[in-house]
Amino acid sequence: MKAVMVMYDTLIRKYLPPYGAPDWVHAPNFARLAERTAVFENCYAGSMPCMPARRELHTGRHNFLHRSWGPLEPFDDSCPEMLTDAGVYTHLVTDHQHYWEDGGATYHNRFRTYEFFRGQEGDAWKGHVADPEYPAESLKTMRGEKWRQDWVNRGHMTREEDQPQSRTFDAGLEFIETNHAEDNWFLQIETFDPHEPFFTQQHYKDLYKRDYDGPQYDWPDYRMVRETPEQVEHVRYEYAALLSMCDRNLGRVLDAMDAHGMWDDTMLIVCTDHGFLLGERGWWGKNVQPWYDETIHTPLFVWDPRSRVAGERRNSLVQTIDFAPTLLEFFGVDRTPDMTGVPLRRTVADDTQVREAGIFGAFGGHVSVTDGRYVYMRACVDAANTPLSELTLMPTRMAARFTPGELKSAELLPGGTHAFTKGAPVLKVPGFAISPAPFGTLLFDLAEDPGQETPLVDDDLELRMTGLLLDVMRASDAPAEQYERLGLPVSGPATADHLLARVQRAQVEAAEAAAPLDPAEFPDGPRTVNAPIRELFADEAAVQALKDLGLERLADGSLSRMVGDLSLVQLSSLASGLLSADVVRAVSAALDALGPGPAVPASGAAV
Repeated sequence: MKAVMVMYDTLIRKYLPPYGAPDWVHAPNFARLAERTAVFENCYAGSMPCMPARRELHTGRHNFLHRSWGPLEPFDDSCPEMLTDAGVYTHLVTDHQHYWEDGGATYHNRFRTYEFFRGQEGDAWKGHVADPEYPAESLKTMRGEKWRQDWVNRGHMTREEDQPQSRTFDAGLEFIETNHAEDNWFLQIETFDPHEPFFTQQHYKDLYKRDYDGPQYDWPDYRMVRETPEQVEHVRYEYAALLSMCDRNLGRVLDAMDAHGMWDDTMLIVCTDHGFLLGERGWWGKNVQPWYDETIHTPLFVWDPRSRVAGERRNSLVQTIDFAPTLLEFFGVDRTPDMTGVPLRRTVADDTQVREAGIFGAFGGHVSVTDGRYVYMRACVDAANTPLSELTLMPTRMAARFTPGELKSAELLPGGTHAFTKGAPVLKVPGFAISPAPFGTLLFDLAEDPGQETPLVDDDLELRMTGLLLDVMRASDAPAEQYERLGLPVSGPATADHLLARVQRAQVEAAEAAAPLDPAEFPDGPRTVNAPIRELFADEAAVQALKDLGLERLADGSLSRMVGDLSLVQLSSLASGLLSADVVRAVSAALDALGPGPAVPASGAAV
């Protein structure tokens, strides 16, 4: 038996023809795929975003309740490693650059062999001391090092065959060509596309003829929409063009399976980690806002040669945590007791239900639950969003290590505190996340309101969904702090006293009415909320003003590293839970009271 997983990043469900895409989307191979597979209507991702999702892919259990973005832990099970240990040859081909950052470096080594291809999304790939040639005009706000590096990289990807996605699929097809006659192997073909930036060649853009003569824009920032409707439409077409490239390469995999007669003995899974907001709800991106259907309700296609189900729909609720158990069962390997996901063999065959409810979210954000019809998004009980701690033995995140300052407050929890650590002690480190409080607690009926436009206040329904949420949190061994942060009981049933949708209704209405701040409302200059954060934070008096307002976390330096090219006004449109409009106005008044401040030359160094 053999298995192939084709995994995309940021594959938006509603842009695929099998899920009702607009007729202008060109993706014929996804339609072809649906004719050969079971198409899942109710697949939901779990731990968000990229690497937390991949940790689920390996371990078959949720991790966002105890950990932010991080590597596989020493106590984690890994499906590819388990398959390798059982004698299955495992191979990964990928251009997903987060695998070789600090927060992802343990994943690829779980495969027996692997190949990487460089150049996606500002990947630190080609070394150019001189600045690249930038667009004469662009709507991109965050123009830091990743923006610079991306334009360096693009200069080395002028042909389709040079793009990382093409090279990744070339390598996957080479593996199939070399090994299709062999038995007992698993291949994961994983591309970062169609994740932003939505960069591809002109012949894919030509599939979407439109009249647009505005600024260059294929990489939206994660923030509130400030662009015109025409500019939003342009970005959607740029996404669709890259999706069409993904579709072409999917077709190459289907062609290879046809040519080598692989449908008789090869499982095929086509999936993604999450979706994306392309201007819907007045937002770009993901992470800050609740995980709405555009971002968390994902496409899934499965071909199982044992049941040979093709062209049929499956309505049972499934999640990313089910993928590892499904692969393990296919190869006859038992899943571990720590895996809360379940094999989908029966669900593919006859739509057997595998769960009543599933949870999803990002560390420190909303903790949400769905039963396939209703979605309940539970915010923190107060704006402080505490207590919140990371549980880890691998203190790295995304592209950085934890700082000594963070680790000074760490404590070592004894082994056995949480079953999933397999008896190992674990570091408890103070955590941080943008508070979900501004959005409030939300409840939706997807049958009556598929666009999630009208949040419900229904005490009986909320109480039922809260009970489902508690059931899955407890099965997932959630830390006690999470119950406190969310205002939920650690044990026993939820009661009417635990309901939040009615209590937080004003927060929901305020979020619906929110609009990005206008920079023109505030003065310009080096010591203002319109100054780049990196320059403002080099001003000791300005930093002290932030601390005096209780914004120590804002001024600790980590923010400057991440979003130093933004102003505080721009940051507010990205993360109101970190910096509300009222707080920006208070900071502006405090800075104004200090006077104009030092002049800052083009180099960014204060004089």
